[in-house]
Amino acid sequence: MPMFQPSKRDGVAGFEGGGDGQILDLDTAVKDGVLGGVDGGVVGTGVGEKLDLKKMIEELDLSEVPSVFICPISLEPMQDPVTLCTGQTYERSNILKWFSLGHLSCPTTMQELWDDSITPNTTLYRLIYTWFSQKYLLMKKRSEDVQGRASELVETLKRVKGRARVQALKELHQVVAAHATARKTVIDEGGVSVISSLLGPFTSHAVGSEVIGILVSLTLDSESKKNLMQPAKISLMVDILNEGSIETKINCTRLIESLIEEKDFRSEIISSHSLLVGLMRLVKDKRHTSGIFPGLTLLRSICLHKEVRNLLVSIGAVSQLIELLSGLDSDYLELALSILDGLASIPEGIAALKNCSNTIPIMVKLLMRVSENCTQYALSILWSVCKLAPEECSSMAVDAGLAAKLLLVIQSGCNPILKQQSAELLKLCSLNYSDTIFISKCKLTRTIQ
Repeated sequence: MPMFQPSKRDGVAGFEGGGDGQILDLDTAVKDGVLGGVDGGVVGTGVGEKLDLKKMIEELDLSEVPSVFICPISLEPMQDPVTLCTGQTYERSNILKWFSLGHLSCPTTMQELWDDSITPNTTLYRLIYTWFSQKYLLMKKRSEDVQGRASELVETLKRVKGRARVQALKELHQVVAAHATARKTVIDEGGVSVISSLLGPFTSHAVGSEVIGILVSLTLDSESKKNLMQPAKISLMVDILNEGSIETKINCTRLIESLIEEKDFRSEIISSHSLLVGLMRLVKDKRHTSGIFPGLTLLRSICLHKEVRNLLVSIGAVSQLIELLSGLDSDYLELALSILDGLASIPEGIAALKNCSNTIPIMVKLLMRVSENCTQYALSILWSVCKLAPEECSSMAVDAGLAAKLLLVIQSGCNPILKQQSAELLKLCSLNYSDTIFISKCKLTRTIQ
């Protein structure tokens, strides 16, 4: 059971019953700043208004609370503090549970109790209640201020243009990014349609970047997403993806990703050479690695649409992704391999994989290296390439150590489908060798390195 030792450093000055042996005075505590920190003053709870302490604690979810407010048993703020004869204070339910387990001692000091009665610590309760009330009321006030400001900005956007529009969008972008209540206000007051209407063929990139940043922060309904699928709006998103800052590029990528998830989405919307080129630039940008994950995520979603795979192959995505693999973190490798496996489902994709000199050695290297999913993708790609040109590719794969790796897969605890695929690929590779030579190729000496 965790035990908490009160610290004098962050205790309430003038308090007895919290573990530091001092006497508590509510006025002194407020004066000394224990209950302060709320813009220099104490926020009243209002005439006749009674706030629920449990609700306040749960909604505030504060990481830093004065140590004397914390129950030494649960390490949570106390709602009903009671004091033992030793002078230590605990949450009532926690100390009663301690007693019910047969303990007749103080949990903090381990002293035997000469009196097992508990006394409500009303002064500490007042301190706790007042402290949380201040924080809670300030939070509510700020929330109301934010909601009001978000509403004002949406109204402002209906009537201003030029630089004033950009400034209003910038402020709204900051507000919705930081406050959930502001996001709800924008949605509830019809702000999504107002903001979306600002995207069009003549929208400047300054306006478009802020609009996209706001929209990607909001939970959009199907109607809003359908409105954003208009060709002129998609075209602007693609332009900004290619020319904006890294933050804007990521926002464009995430917004388009959210549109793809809609049932009414049409693949021709993403059949854009410019979009695919922009995404490949994003995932290859070594200066801004934060764009790799959203870029690969969108590319994987695009690959689910058969109509777009051929276009992706035509821009050289296969060789670019193969070269990218060696420098990717393990978290991103699975995404990149899933894209390549998707492209291997069309003849043009298989041909591009075969023609890339690094495809086979990299795929062999990835077998049994990262995850079972990565092994599955790499194995699928190797099978497609070796089946296309058995003599040429199988020999190259075996020389790269494929046979020994396949034996490792077969002998591992991975799923039966992978083992079956490995056995079939091993059989395919063995057709070009005599039994003696092929057995020598299966040795692990150079493969494990």
